[in-house]
Amino acid sequence: MTLVSSEPIWKASARLADGREIVYYDEAPGLDRALARDTRPLPPRPPGPPGPAGSAEQGIRWDPLAGEWVVIAAARQDRTFLPPADQCPLDPSAPGRPTEIPASSYDVVVFENRFPSLREPLGRCEVVCFTSDHDASFAQLSPWRARTVLEAWVDRTEVLGALPETRQVYCFENRGEEIGVTLHHPHGQIYAFPFVAPRVERMVAQARRYAGGNLFDDLVTAELRAGTRIVARNEHWIAFVPEAARWPYEVRIFPAARVPDLPALGEPARESFGPLYLDVLRRFDALFGRPAPYIAAWHQAPVRDQQAQLQFAAHLQVLSIRRAPGKLKYLAGTESGMGVWSNDIVPEEAANRLREAL
Repeated sequence: MTLVSSEPIWKASARLADGREIVYYDEAPGLDRALARDTRPLPPRPPGPPGPAGSAEQGIRWDPLAGEWVVIAAARQDRTFLPPADQCPLDPSAPGRPTEIPASSYDVVVFENRFPSLREPLGRCEVVCFTSDHDASFAQLSPWRARTVLEAWVDRTEVLGALPETRQVYCFENRGEEIGVTLHHPHGQIYAFPFVAPRVERMVAQARRYAGGNLFDDLVTAELRAGTRIVARNEHWIAFVPEAARWPYEVRIFPAARVPDLPALGEPARESFGPLYLDVLRRFDALFGRPAPYIAAWHQAPVRDQQAQLQFAAHLQVLSIRRAPGKLKYLAGTESGMGVWSNDIVPEEAANRLREAL
């Protein structure tokens, strides 16, 4: 068992019945959760896709017109889909009901996805369970637990970023059936991409072309100066609605001191992240008096790209597809077909509504 940060968070790993890795992040020492054995009769995992681009059923293919990679993951069609609460595979194991987590309890746990979009040696997909409480949500976590989740993201970014095939580590959460989640238990995912995702690649290119100082620094400075789109802030973080927001309710959360990725965050920023992030999520939920369907996406610099590491600013994007009570934002033909976005809500008004939600 190892300490993963300056805070008392202990890490221990084990293997599931089919050989996948599982990692526990505990808030107290000596819990020995990694000693719990996975008793399920799971078949061994199939070997990873051969060749540099994988196989016909699972791998990556290059779209020469878009200049982007596309992931082919035909083997995921049989993944678990919205099981009853008493059959959730992300709950702790109980007598007579073994799950993906062999331990009888946990704080935060990460394990390799049983139905991954990417498999080694092309990449890796992991599941992050934020709490053992099936009926909770990230917004209901304590600041202490939010810090534990952050340390798990930091650790996995370091571990997955060190894999030779990794070009970018992507930590994210999908929440709500409207978004398309297949499990209700509060959880997120982490992808180790063998390429730089198009959105991050465009931001890196924009930063390199920028004629001023640093694009990200100037963006945050401009938002602070304008003030009209700021939703929440503290000494080390600022949350604002982007001036050109694409989604009805979209917030970007930047650290006050620019860092390229999560491992580069200093102790004060790590300590103060949880309270601000929980505040933002609770505002999303309060906006229409019901849990908000959202995507929370960490944008981090590509690994082993020294120039990008110097220029990029890691930040969290939180977006909801709910635009009004009982109404969702669906992509229009101009958006899906041409990538030209239109927003039904003025960003300044969205920020004001979020500020007044609590």
